[in-house]
Amino acid sequence: MATLPFSAAQSSSVSGFNYRARHSNLFFVRAPRFFNRFKRTNLSVKNIASDQRQELKDPSVNGEASLETLEPDSASIAASIQYHAEFTPLFSPEHFDLPKAFVATAESVRDSLIINWNATYKYYEKMNVKQAYYLSMEYLQGRALLNAIGNLELSGAYADALRKLGHELEDIAGQEPDAALGNGGLGRLASCFLDSLATLNYPAWGYGLRYKYGLFKQLITKDGQEEVAENWLEMGNPWEIVRNDVSYSVKFYGEVISKPDGSKEWIGGENITAVAYDVPIPGYKSKTTINLRLWSTKVAPNEFDLRAYNAGDHAKACAALKNAEKICYILYPGDESTEGKILRLKQQYTLCSASLQDIFAHFERRSGKPVNWENFPDKVAVQMNDTHPTLCIPELIRILIDLKGLSWKESWYITQRTIAYTNHTVLPEALEKWSFDLLQKLLPRHVEIIRMIDEELIHTIIAEYGTEDLDLLQHKLKQMRILDNIELPDSVLELLVKQEESSSVDSIKEVKVSDAETESTDEEQSEEQDTDAKDVVTFDPDPNLPKMVRMANLCVVGGHAVNGVAEIHSEIVKNEVFNEFYKLWPEKFQNKTNGVTPRRWIRFCNPDLSKIITKWTGTDDWVLNTEKLSTLAEFSDNEDLQSEWREAKKRNKIKVADFLKEKTGYIVNPDAMFDVQVKRIHEYKRQLLNIMGIVYRYKKMKEMSSEERKARYVPRVCIFGGKAFATYVQAKRIVKFITDVGTTVNHDADIGDLLKVVFVPDYNVSVAEVLIPGSELSQHISTAGMEASGTSNMKFAMNGCILIGTLDGANVEIRQEVGEDNFFLFGAEAHEIAGLRKERAEGKFIPDPRFEEVKAFVRNGVFGHYNYEELMGSLEGNEGYGRADYFLVGKDFPSYVECQERVDEAYKDQKVSSIC
Repeated sequence: MATLPFSAAQSSSVSGFNYRARHSNLFFVRAPRFFNRFKRTNLSVKNIASDQRQELKDPSVNGEASLETLEPDSASIAASIQYHAEFTPLFSPEHFDLPKAFVATAESVRDSLIINWNATYKYYEKMNVKQAYYLSMEYLQGRALLNAIGNLELSGAYADALRKLGHELEDIAGQEPDAALGNGGLGRLASCFLDSLATLNYPAWGYGLRYKYGLFKQLITKDGQEEVAENWLEMGNPWEIVRNDVSYSVKFYGEVISKPDGSKEWIGGENITAVAYDVPIPGYKSKTTINLRLWSTKVAPNEFDLRAYNAGDHAKACAALKNAEKICYILYPGDESTEGKILRLKQQYTLCSASLQDIFAHFERRSGKPVNWENFPDKVAVQMNDTHPTLCIPELIRILIDLKGLSWKESWYITQRTIAYTNHTVLPEALEKWSFDLLQKLLPRHVEIIRMIDEELIHTIIAEYGTEDLDLLQHKLKQMRILDNIELPDSVLELLVKQEESSSVDSIKEVKVSDAETESTDEEQSEEQDTDAKDVVTFDPDPNLPKMVRMANLCVVGGHAVNGVAEIHSEIVKNEVFNEFYKLWPEKFQNKTNGVTPRRWIRFCNPDLSKIITKWTGTDDWVLNTEKLSTLAEFSDNEDLQSEWREAKKRNKIKVADFLKEKTGYIVNPDAMFDVQVKRIHEYKRQLLNIMGIVYRYKKMKEMSSEERKARYVPRVCIFGGKAFATYVQAKRIVKFITDVGTTVNHDADIGDLLKVVFVPDYNVSVAEVLIPGSELSQHISTAGMEASGTSNMKFAMNGCILIGTLDGANVEIRQEVGEDNFFLFGAEAHEIAGLRKERAEGKFIPDPRFEEVKAFVRNGVFGHYNYEELMGSLEGNEGYGRADYFLVGKDFPSYVECQERVDEAYKDQKVSSIC
């Protein structure tokens, strides 16, 4: 079995990709720009005033903190582990078993991290650097042990030390649960950012929430997906350092009062306390160790109602405590109920308020007395990862005006220079909108400030476009206002009234006309009145529609930069999602294509491949300077390299096969093609298209003789993984469908090893670290224009895996990097999607017979007794909610099936003469 799954020894191009010798450098010669995307597009810590990027060195340089003498050997490491096992135990002292050994090992690593962490921030404090603060609702970190000791260059020393103590490093690392702080690409990007920031010696800090139960742990049963609470904190988290001395009060509800001097004060309401938990993030081959500060919520002891408790009303006594603690129970709690919406808003505001209070404390401490607030944007950069931290904008203004005594003008100017926003989606439901009434009830002072920002925006729009063309003005306000379906501010109404009066005066003329000229019939007068009525432009709210606050619009208005996360996505952001804002402020919009860290995603998770790359490039500098990978081009036709590469992939596939057996019970053949789609389950990501293609494949296999099947089809193991949000019914139907197909196919003796379908439960970073190195085909098949970027596509490509996908997100740039012949492309393009949906709505779409064949096959009950009518029905009809195949599965199905046939043909040639 070829490690690089497809051959370059073809005399002519196979449609989809071509592996001739002249393309021998396709992945690794073109890869440096792709690999090093983080280096090019990392958070830019800029001084707005001077527009000069800071260049900071490793804090151990220039005698700031001499850490070079503290490099431990295996003996000192073993002693440190033994010390922690005895004196800082979380387990009973009798046995040094695996769980206890992991905690003791992690605590010994943490000692080194704390030394570097202290040196890093001592240096930053002394230099009074500008610092980036990255706010994200999720961080999908994965396990920390191997990453930390790898970045510290202590993997060998720790392996030796643990061996002396009777354990293997791999077994110890397997004891660590994944930190349940994230769900998908948004959180994984945030974690990769922190790794990269530390590695590149940027002064930075991450902020998030410390979720006790995570999103959920996914179980796969006969009923599909089931959710139970994560237990990652059950045995404690050895990486975190609780900072009981770092806590901030966060307020909800209450009222706003005006003081005699005209200032405002937010009083009363519900108060909770946010307490800091710090997690050190080490850089690779650097002493720089930055911080991820996570907030946990509680209340002050005086909030405990001791009288109620002693009276037997225990629920009342603990109500305030439970109300505070539940803010950090779950990532993305269900928000279909009012209570769920309130909880989500509380989460978002807690993150923003506690983090900004902490940022202000840093700034004031470093600035000394008196504080010059004009310098705030020169020392602070706040990056909002999607719309969840939007409340940073009114909160920053509130602190500056209400607590620091600045004027509105000063505060607004500082805020716009400090805040930047990363957009991660074009999906309308993901561009957050909150009920105005709910927000006003929960955060009354912030709604006042949002009204002021909205008013500022309207005046900016009027200054740009005037009031002469009211139709144009109405259109602009409808698209751009932060407050949706809410009356215009008085200052704007006054402008419009003045404009109307001015227009009326200008239109008064003394004109003599004859009676004949002024006569008109009643019918003509009626027609004129109707025309006049149609021409009336109203700015009044519609009483039948809800009043909403558009958080994405607030992000664009309140900051100095807006970035998309892939070239195609950034163009959609400019031309569609925020087009009116782009016309007004084109300088705000930019692209920052997502990236992933090659440390975790090649160096540590794929050591076999890493050793080969290091051997043939002659250095391990490629982990930091990925341009050095181009050296591999010189050896692309070397049979020794090809053989080593194949063997590395085979070993990784065997690991995947063992893993699948352990997690699912299914036995798969490592000589089959490993075809993988692992990502959050969502209709736009089109796991449904993948499984429908598999069903078509299975049906065709069943119609053939055994000899025909073996001649026609390449053996495949189709691997799925990902979580469907707990209340996302259609996504959970897709999970159920995949598992039902797997149950049928995997037990079909006629098919045998020609086709297996496996759903891996509870997909997370640690699972990805096993699956990705052993994959050969990876599916990134979202409806074009709907995936902002994707990062798993990068991870698969980095590990020598071929992609099949649409021209969507980062697929476009990956295809440019690896070459068009090395990417299986299918499907409609982004600019065609609107027209195709219109065609569908008009009843003009004619489905492919193969697609109809698959739906009928499913409806015949081949895959069990579950009623898939709702799922199949969503792919039918021309209009209506949950109908009309909005994500174009049927449209792209024939192109997808034909592309998969090209994959089969290419895979049959296992002679490798190039590096993909």
